[in-house]
Amino acid sequence: MYVISHRIYVERTLAIIKPDVVLKSEEIEKVILKAGFLILQKRKLLLSPEQCSEFYAHQYGTFFFPSLTAFMSSGPIVVMTLARHNAIAHWKSMIGPDNITVAKETDPECLRAKYGTSDLKNGLHGSDTFFAAVREIRFMFPNTVIEPFPSKEQTEEYLSTDVIPVLFRGLTELCKEKPLHPCIWLADWLLNNDPSQPQINAENSLEGEK
Repeated sequence: MYVISHRIYVERTLAIIKPDVVLKSEEIEKVILKAGFLILQKRKLLLSPEQCSEFYAHQYGTFFFPSLTAFMSSGPIVVMTLARHNAIAHWKSMIGPDNITVAKETDPECLRAKYGTSDLKNGLHGSDTFFAAVREIRFMFPNTVIEPFPSKEQTEEYLSTDVIPVLFRGLTELCKEKPLHPCIWLADWLLNNDPSQPQINAENSLEGEK
């Protein structure tokens, strides 16, 4: 009996400990690690108002934009790249709603309910989407390389087109050959029949050498 395990994609998100709770950063990091996250990158830095304006450019034009950029540049922050399965949604769930009143009423155990004091000074930030996470991580950690995750459809197409047919052929040949060391034989066969590698016709190769 064969057990097929589902592949788990490790997702990344950006977390920010804001100036109002930066002194609690070690305490918050322990909560993060306990929740199953890996902290891949961490920096403590002081952003200029211009850098804050660039980071929150999508909020430009809102009534709270000036207050937000002034607050986020008022003191040091701790930024972290967090990783785990379903990282974006899980971190957003942990920090809770932006509105502190709503956070305290509907999710009193969330981090904003615990550490936030107002809608502006709500303690923490988390990326809203995968694309926001990519942009924000690259902003805070410019040298980071983030490979895009394939969609479910792309993964299934790759498996059905490129992997399963080749593996089926290899297993069929393995049953015919019945080698003494089947695992080693199959590994060699797969290397020699890798569809992603150029296939050289032996006869044509010999003719070219004449």
